[in-house]
Amino acid sequence: MRIHDLAPVPGSTKAKKRVGRGHGSGQGKTAGYGHKGQKARSGAKGAGFEGGQMPLARRLPKRGFNNIFRTEYAIVNLSALEAFFEPNDLVDAEALVANGILKKTLAGVKILGGGELTKALTVKAARFSASAKAAIEAAGGTAIVLGEEAAEVA
Repeated sequence: MRIHDLAPVPGSTKAKKRVGRGHGSGQGKTAGYGHKGQKARSGAKGAGFEGGQMPLARRLPKRGFNNIFRTEYAIVNLSALEAFFEPNDLVDAEALVANGILKKTLAGVKILGGGELTKALTVKAARFSASAKAAIEAAGGTAIVLGEEAAEVA
């Protein structure tokens, strides 16, 4: 296939309507804009313009608060760890992405206590819920909070 062989599928494209090209075209004279009035003029305001009245988007009250500094964690439940990992495996962000549990790790991974855990796993994450940490340790595993192990070594 060459570049000159490329063409759109037949029927998928339409020719542009050429208006204002004589009265025989069916779109001559006023070119579909009708007679006089603001909408017939050049520079007529389009959608969303309310004739100088305060627009609806500016009349409605602002609600809520958007915290642009929020730290967002990728969350994983214990049930996912139970399903995807074998006993004594190391579970970290790379392993979660490799197993398809997460697509992005965002600012880090937070492990939540949803589901049961019966395998002893070594889990490294940025955050743990209290119930998740207790369940991991009850199953014979260890929960390592990232950032804290560097402080323990020093």
